[in-house]
Amino acid sequence: MDLAVGKSTQRRYAEEFSMILCFSHLRWNFVHQRPQHILTLASRTNRIIYFEEPIFEEVPRALMRSNDVSPTIRVVTPILPAGTTQSDADAVQRRFLDLIVASTPQERLTTWYYTPMALRFSDHLACDVCVYDCMDELSAFKDAPRELVQMERQLLECADVVFTGGQSLYEAKRSMHRSIFPFPSSIDFTHFHQARGPGKDPVDQEQIPHPRVGYFGVIDERLDVDLVAKAANALPDVHFIMIGPVVKIDPLGLPKAANLHWLGCKEYADLPRYLRHWDAGWMPFALNGATRYISPTKTPEFLAAGVPLVSTAIVDVVRTYGADGLVDIVDAEDVEAKLRSVLARPRDLLLTHVDAYLIDMSWEKTWVAMAGHIQHARRTKNVLPFRRSA
Repeated sequence: MDLAVGKSTQRRYAEEFSMILCFSHLRWNFVHQRPQHILTLASRTNRIIYFEEPIFEEVPRALMRSNDVSPTIRVVTPILPAGTTQSDADAVQRRFLDLIVASTPQERLTTWYYTPMALRFSDHLACDVCVYDCMDELSAFKDAPRELVQMERQLLECADVVFTGGQSLYEAKRSMHRSIFPFPSSIDFTHFHQARGPGKDPVDQEQIPHPRVGYFGVIDERLDVDLVAKAANALPDVHFIMIGPVVKIDPLGLPKAANLHWLGCKEYADLPRYLRHWDAGWMPFALNGATRYISPTKTPEFLAAGVPLVSTAIVDVVRTYGADGLVDIVDAEDVEAKLRSVLARPRDLLLTHVDAYLIDMSWEKTWVAMAGHIQHARRTKNVLPFRRSA
């Protein structure tokens, strides 16, 4: 697959061949992660409609808010009146979907699910391939809908191909579908490799003393805030920098210390500017149901940036990066000793090993493999090109 096609060619491909209609529980402009990486690559040969969960506002009637983030990617957000019931919300979104499909030229329609809950209003769509990209065990997350497990079973029944966001998740789901494939987190190596070169320290970080240990990512119930507090207390000479949006937990409950710095959310493009000035990275995840099957995208991102990394015992991290000696595994009892050990080592000690490990982990390779499975599913179904009704 040519990954360097021009914009005019991208548009022609998207208009002539297929549309991917993606349903996601994640906002496109929230944190740049798996959906954005994969669908941006897919948009080179597909028109992408990214259909987000609704936002409830004080509006007189429902509307669709659209944002063209590229010539071939459109983000659609339903805006519903505050107080709209679930049944009415489903009916409105169903009507919106029908309008989108009827008004968007395509020969083939692929539906792509990140959230099974979207089946409530999309199960009527006629598509030639249905994809479920199961990036997390969402039923274990805080505030998960009670019917999510049931909706996932329904999605697994109608999906033509299923991808999982990690090996552990694949092992938990593989008996549930005939065509399921693991695709752990990949890496935009070029982007994070920038952190290995020189550059000015960001303004909100430049006054923080060294040594620095940093974390970036969503700050929610998956973060072990007690471990964060313990580490900050045990290493008063080390400064801990925490980057990311706080969701589903009370920000006022986050630990506070003179050497603990919560810098908030940063743009994906700016992350290398922060990482190049960290002496080590850490992933202080809690070990709970929400983290049992995760395969953190930030693991290879830290490593590509050349930042030595420690992590709690996340299964997929332990079995891969930990087993290969690329990440030090810590717990509450040895976090002080492990962090001091990592900080004492030369920062570039493992770079040759890291680069050899990451060389085949690009998002481009992941998308090409996914696209191959989708094409196989299409051929297996022997479906004629999808054409919308007049």
